Amino acid sequence: MHQESVNYDILTPVKFLARSAAIYSDKTAVVHGEKRYSYDQFLRRVYRLANALKNAGVEKGDKVAFICPNIPPMIEAHFAVPMIGAALVSVNIRLSSGEVEYILNHSEAKVLVVDNEFANLVLPNLESLNNVETIVNICDISKEIPIPGNEYEAFLDAASDDPVPCEVTDERSVATINYTSGTTGSPKGVMYHHRGAFLNAMGEVIEFGLNSGSAYLWTLPMFHCNGWCFPWAVTAVGGTHVCLRKVEAETIYRMVDTENVTHLCAAPTILIALSTYAAEKNLQLNRHLEIMTAGAPPAPQIIENMEAVGANITQTYGLTEVFGPHTMCKWQDKWNDLPAGERAQIKARQGVPYVNALHMDVVDSITMEPVPRDGRTIGEIVMRGNNVMLGYYNDKDATDKAFEGGWFHSGDLAVMHPDGYIQIMDRQKDIIISGGENISTVEVENTIYKHPDVLEVAVVSTPHPKWGEVPKAFVKPKPGSNPTEQDIIAFCKEHMARFKAPKMIEFGELPKTATGKIQKFKLREKEWGGRARKVA
Repeated sequence: MHQESVNYDILTPVKFLARSAAIYSDKTAVVHGEKRYSYDQFLRRVYRLANALKNAGVEKGDKVAFICPNIPPMIEAHFAVPMIGAALVSVNIRLSSGEVEYILNHSEAKVLVVDNEFANLVLPNLESLNNVETIVNICDISKEIPIPGNEYEAFLDAASDDPVPCEVTDERSVATINYTSGTTGSPKGVMYHHRGAFLNAMGEVIEFGLNSGSAYLWTLPMFHCNGWCFPWAVTAVGGTHVCLRKVEAETIYRMVDTENVTHLCAAPTILIALSTYAAEKNLQLNRHLEIMTAGAPPAPQIIENMEAVGANITQTYGLTEVFGPHTMCKWQDKWNDLPAGERAQIKARQGVPYVNALHMDVVDSITMEPVPRDGRTIGEIVMRGNNVMLGYYNDKDATDKAFEGGWFHSGDLAVMHPDGYIQIMDRQKDIIISGGENISTVEVENTIYKHPDVLEVAVVSTPHPKWGEVPKAFVKPKPGSNPTEQDIIAFCKEHMARFKAPKMIEFGELPKTATGKIQKFKLREKEWGGRARKVA
């Protein structure tokens, strides 16, 4: 035991806060509108929340659910809840009340903290919450208490800010549970462990270049993969969290300027909104801004457009099951002098593993043998290591399936380039097999994005009497433009193999998740209905 205390310390990200508060006590830690919390105040609020939860009966192993946007209480929860050995369940604010009810019951949440703007997600099913004993209302934009229970600030004020010792005794115990979107059945609870959260936060610090001068704008939802571990990463370096309740292009640009923002993360759809707004306003950034993007493979055109505004875009790739990003397109100086279009093509790759996530390959899903490193042969991305989930909460069958062969199976299809950089071609369920030919929907989408009148696009399969299935494109035109179906199809045939071109185009809005990913499964269901479809 004495030897362990000398050369071993449990890895948990909750320890980052006390260190930063000791070093940067007077430095601004959290910005929310007119509110400013120093690191010392941030730590004391976390202690109050931890003590308040303990006073409410929360014990080691219990679950505490939060339903709120990117505001200070959500950051505080990422430290206070795991600090006392409980597990944080961050709930997607864009779900239906029925989905929220399922998550709260499946996770066995003992305490529910909900922002009053989203009380409607809870009110219809209050009597059906089987395990919730305490409800706390966050009154951030209104003083109304819509749900019977405590008010958040009063909940904290009633508790002591005495230091709370970290009660984590096993670094592989559950720190948080993040629920998947449930696009193929009920949502699954992905269990994050303290060790993985610590190491992935360190990975973000290294790969994204965070330091004590960083100001991170919260455009990425914290309910999504715990904000890719950035609540812990930004705190670890003593950076500043800039909260953002709603993601709007105008607000983002204003806060980048007024709060001296240096870093943010954004889905490709947010990049589209930012580049479109900048073009409309003839806007250029007046300071360096690093943007990390993931969630769906962004088209090179989107990256090129955003970098024209003055930001540096870094593509990353991962899944909820691996704590968010697992790989990034690590830039190399030898590419600096390439034309902008060629640089964007490289930046659209998903790249190489993070420094903390060394184990990844592209393999034949059946044999588990690596595919040739030729940039053409498609296989499945598999991962293993410290940043892989413990498993799915109360779902052994799904866990065993995901871990077959000693690797986590992503379900994403990719090629491995000769230089070791991966590039996603599609999800297994999205690849189109038309007359025996494989067609990557991502490749078709990237081509359509080059069309000057296209703002957003999603390509899925649709049934065809001769070929079995063919590509169909759903297109949202740029404001003021009026492209035709024939125009888009002809453009594709000019810029790619003719058989890959979509056979039909439908114009309109595209369905999206709360994190900005286009919900292609809804478009697929629209095309196929109850008909069976063969997938790769």
